[in-house]
Amino acid sequence: MFKLFINPKHKISHINPELQGHFSEHLGRCIYEGIYVGENSDIPNTNGIRNDVVEALKNIKVPVLRWPGGCFADEYHWKDGIGPKETRKKMINTNWGGVLEDNSFGTHEFMDLCEQIGCKNYINGNVGSGTVQEMSEWVEYMTFDGVSPMADLRKANGHPDPWKVDYFGVGNENWGCGGNMTPEYYANLYRRYQTFVKDYNADNHIYKICCGADGYNFDWTDVVMDICFRSQPKFHGFMDGISLHYYTITHDWEHKGSALDFTDKEWYMTLTSALKIEDAIKAQECIMDKYDKAGNIGMIVDEWGTWFDVEPGTNPGFLYQQNTIRDALVAGVSLNIFNKHSKRVKMANIAQIVNVLQSVILTEGDKMILTPTYHVFDMYKAHQDADLVESFIESEMVGLEDEYKVPNLSESVSIDKDGKLQITVANLSLDEDYSIDAILTDSEIRSVKGEIVSGEIHEHNTFTDTDRVKKCAYEEFRAEGGKLNFIIPAASVLHLEVEI
Repeated sequence: MFKLFINPKHKISHINPELQGHFSEHLGRCIYEGIYVGENSDIPNTNGIRNDVVEALKNIKVPVLRWPGGCFADEYHWKDGIGPKETRKKMINTNWGGVLEDNSFGTHEFMDLCEQIGCKNYINGNVGSGTVQEMSEWVEYMTFDGVSPMADLRKANGHPDPWKVDYFGVGNENWGCGGNMTPEYYANLYRRYQTFVKDYNADNHIYKICCGADGYNFDWTDVVMDICFRSQPKFHGFMDGISLHYYTITHDWEHKGSALDFTDKEWYMTLTSALKIEDAIKAQECIMDKYDKAGNIGMIVDEWGTWFDVEPGTNPGFLYQQNTIRDALVAGVSLNIFNKHSKRVKMANIAQIVNVLQSVILTEGDKMILTPTYHVFDMYKAHQDADLVESFIESEMVGLEDEYKVPNLSESVSIDKDGKLQITVANLSLDEDYSIDAILTDSEIRSVKGEIVSGEIHEHNTFTDTDRVKKCAYEEFRAEGGKLNFIIPAASVLHLEVEI
């Protein structure tokens, strides 16, 4: 028996919906085939964008979508992706598979996608191979409502009104694929480039995101915050947010292991790696606190998720992998961690939305399946725009070897605008069910509803068995007064909605 203590009256921080954000890159079959099939496709679409994918993304209330990369962002030249499709420039995608990029999906198509989903947009600009002028003109093209060369060009391309740009990343992974820069060099480039990411409209402040650390490379964050923030703290150091990238790797970058064929030991190895994202967040928080004690700068975890070897027989540059109960657990514990750190973490974007890495959707021709990760997001959407409340769950270490032992339970709790408690718990044990006694301080439970994602650890959905893993109703609970007892099965993610 483990106890879960909840104080519904002690609100800690607000959980931005953007903590459940997503990432779409011109990589493999993410954009083309996954999202965009073209207006002439037999697959039902609206302006070339798949209707089935849009409906699925609307259902999980995708709050924000990042585009066009990723590494692709720093070789992307936005003018190649506007105007008549037949005249758009073609290029080779040198980062991902060396395939032809015909630029048929560009700025107008991405903005249309976000409008169809009903989500905010997050544009990543090109610092690695682009110019200040190019970035400045892109912002002008998208947001200026007046007479200017770029505004006139947008109108000529069929969009008279400006768009609202919600988030703008000034470069991506500039310590690596975005230019192999030193932190000092990037920081000074950032100061320069961000100057020209202008707010052309009073009602559209563009939230500017600076490139932060990869994993545990916190010297980068320290130097960048020092150069960009210390001299201009009253202007938030020229930034609104700074990024953090963290991938869950089971073995190492050369041999990541299979997404489907894994051992019990690899189950715990993967979860050990996933949980270490909290160490990375805490370390970055400490550096940010040193410069930004007021907490004005948001941490943006705009790339996270599992990364395994590609599926046999697929292009190694396309990063296509299947998705099992193991991925569902990684999603559950990661989203719990983001909730717990929502005072500083303001956005997180899982990589990537369709057909790449830890996707919520996989497609094959006109077929579409929802992954176990999708169903976890479907449950956790209850946390969006709620307030984190004080909670603590008892746990014990489980695993097969000392090096790969993890806490058996992970949780987070919020209270939504209707006053309902949203409780999410993940059971990391691959073979033990647990009885949980939840104790709610000064509260009387009126009703409880539950839903769960669970199964044998290798279970996954296929195009011939689409619903093997899905969200199911859950009723293994008893409530009396301010106490709630429930049983959480092994290898599962659970959501309880409690009316008090």
